[in-house]
Amino acid sequence: MNGYVKSSIENGIGTVTFHHPQSNSLPGALLNSLADEITKVGNDANAKVIVLRSDGEKAFCAGASFDELIAIDSDEKGKTFFSGFAKVINAMRKAPKFVIARVQGKAVGGGVGLASAADYTLATDNADVKLSELAVGIGPFVVGPAVERKMGTSAFTSLSINASEWQSAYWAMNNGLYVNIFKDVESLDSEINALAIRLSKSSPEAMMELKQVFWQGTENWDTLLLERAAISGRLVISDFTRNAINKFKTK
Repeated sequence: MNGYVKSSIENGIGTVTFHHPQSNSLPGALLNSLADEITKVGNDANAKVIVLRSDGEKAFCAGASFDELIAIDSDEKGKTFFSGFAKVINAMRKAPKFVIARVQGKAVGGGVGLASAADYTLATDNADVKLSELAVGIGPFVVGPAVERKMGTSAFTSLSINASEWQSAYWAMNNGLYVNIFKDVESLDSEINALAIRLSKSSPEAMMELKQVFWQGTENWDTLLLERAAISGRLVISDFTRNAINKFKTK
């Protein structure tokens, strides 16, 4: 029941897939594997573009694993856990290929971070979003730079403060997270496949240079996201957070 991360490359299209039985939540081991697979596919000359996706139909990613959060008992262990999200976001940022995110269902917390860190994100119309961290006494510190870069300060602030409410996929599209949304998974996959095929035939050098342009100004994220992970790591061991997570787990 620990989930998995896998990757494949076919006809120039690299696909990285993750899954966890608890709504595609991400424990530390899965985060590290996901970062490693994205880096591996990004460095493989046979892959011209990367598609990031999760298995299952209901949730794209439920963010941090509550089971692992509740087991953290020190600042350092907390920082180590949240550094996993930093590794994944930085792997997506540094990959010398465009990353297309396939968001087939709801995205929470770190899941919104993954959707934001992709270069191009497409979703279904039930791919609602929520940054729930403040509701459990933490805050979207690690994913915040990616969300704010993609959606702007106003939308990031709104999601962060209104931590208990879902925002619709249409809201997310109107605020820049999704490029487009589709009525069903079949339509979503058809569009992603068509785009990935086009990109696989484009100039790798031109796409790499363009990606570097897209991500200018984020060169400090290797340090910044680890600093943010330390904030979350300190807060996650508070009594407030422990009580809040336990309440969520019993719902």
